[in-house]
Amino acid sequence: MSVTTSDDSSTSKPLQQQVKQIEINERKGYLFTKRSLDIFGSISGIVLLSFIFLIITLCIKLEDWKAPILFKQLRIGKDGKPFTIYKFRSMVSDAEHLKPLLLEHNEATGPVFKMKHDPRVTKVGRFIRKTSLDELPQLFNVLKGEMSLVGPRPPLLEEVVHYSNYEKQRLRGTPGLTCYWQVSGRSNIGFEQWVELDLKYLYERNLIIDIKLILKTLLVLFGSKDAY
Repeated sequence: MSVTTSDDSSTSKPLQQQVKQIEINERKGYLFTKRSLDIFGSISGIVLLSFIFLIITLCIKLEDWKAPILFKQLRIGKDGKPFTIYKFRSMVSDAEHLKPLLLEHNEATGPVFKMKHDPRVTKVGRFIRKTSLDELPQLFNVLKGEMSLVGPRPPLLEEVVHYSNYEKQRLRGTPGLTCYWQVSGRSNIGFEQWVELDLKYLYERNLIIDIKLILKTLLVLFGSKDAY
């Protein structure tokens, strides 16, 4: 499967061919260590948090027994490669169909969509989104190699088709569970600054930065007022 964009004169080329090369840390030693950390971290997280997985599953089912537990969505990964991301369902079952009706209430800048008081979010969903617990199933994406513990958040196809060549550069790295954006204001940060933070990470990244971001994410997880 290939993805095309409507940007510039190269609209007929797959996105993988359009992503502009930028200077990022791609040292083999670092990438090997990073992948090893991803495997160890994702397996450890799945095992240690299995009870929380169970509790969230029960809460979602108690609120709506017929609705699915997981929300699966196509996202764009490294160099434009699509993959299916996993989340605990935090919205009503027909949330995607209702989205066009809410576009005029978008509170985010750029191609992304965010609402602080999104009416599609369930009661359980409000809590797990606030604490980022809805993202826990992405540990399986990390284990599969589609994501990393640390890296730019994976965008939607409908967002990527509006990216400029400069913004496409954030696709040069494997998407992650957390990055500078997650610990620097999150939903209160505009899209342009979000891109700058992602490119800053790709340029600076090393094992120490990755570990610091993981630890900082754990510290702000339950205290963040910026997630919605």
